[in-house]
Amino acid sequence: MSVQMRLEDLGFSYNGTRQIFSDISFEVNSGEIVCLLGPNGIGKTTLLTCMAKLREPNEGRVLINGEDVANLSTKDVARVIGYVPQTLLPSFDFTVLDYVVTGSAPWLGTFEKPKAEHYDRAEQALSQLEIEHLRDKAYTRISTGELQQVSIARAIAQQSRLILMDEPTAHLDHGNQIKVLRIVKDLAAQGYGIVLTTHNPDQVLLLEAMVAVIDRQALFHFGNWQDILTEKLLSELYGVEMRLIEVEGIQRKICVAPKL
Repeated sequence: MSVQMRLEDLGFSYNGTRQIFSDISFEVNSGEIVCLLGPNGIGKTTLLTCMAKLREPNEGRVLINGEDVANLSTKDVARVIGYVPQTLLPSFDFTVLDYVVTGSAPWLGTFEKPKAEHYDRAEQALSQLEIEHLRDKAYTRISTGELQQVSIARAIAQQSRLILMDEPTAHLDHGNQIKVLRIVKDLAAQGYGIVLTTHNPDQVLLLEAMVAVIDRQALFHFGNWQDILTEKLLSELYGVEMRLIEVEGIQRKICVAPKL
C-alpha cells in the first residue's frame, strides 16, 4: 500500500508564546527518505512528534493520504505511522521477540492477545533486519545499537508503511551508525516512507535523501540535498565554517570543517 504524508503550514509554539517553528510544508511518499537536519534544540523532535500525532500543532495540519490526522484515532494513525524514539528505556524484561510483537497492538482489540500470525510477522521483521539471533534475549540486556535495530523491527511488525525515526544513530558507535543507515536505505527500497532526524549532514549525503532544514532564523528549506545543502547554509546552521568536498575514491561528497 502506498502512503503519502503531507504537512501544510505546520506551526508549533509552547504556551502560545515561544514559537518553535512555523509555515512548515512538505510531503513524503512511499519509497522516499526525508532527513530533518539541524543542530540540537532547533525543533526537529518537536516536528517529528507533531507528524506522529504525539503532539498537537498550533497551526496547520498533517494529512495521510489526504485525510487530516486530527480526525483519525490513535489506533488508525499507528496502523500507518511507526515511531522510533531516540531513547528507549526498557522497563520490562521482555524477550526481544515479545517486544517486537507489541508492535501488533494497533491491530488488536482492547483485550485481545497476539496470535500466531503476529508472532510470525515479528519473526519476519527480525529476519528482515538480520537480527533474528537476538530473538530470545532479554531486550533489557542488549546493546544500544541492537536496541535501536529492535525498535525498527517493532515498527515493521506494526505494519506501518511510514516510519518516523528520531536520531536513530544517536549514542551509536560508527559501525552501528552505518548498519542503521543501511537499514533505512533498504526499507526505502522496499517501499517504506522514512523520515528521520539527524544533526549530521554527512548522513544526508550518504543516504542521498531529501532534506528538510529549520535554520537559526526559523526559516524552512526543503528539497533535494544537492539543491539545499550549500556550504553557506551549513556554516550558518552550525556556527562554524563547513566545506562540501567531492571524494574521488567513493564518488560522493562529504561535509568537513577545513580546520580547527
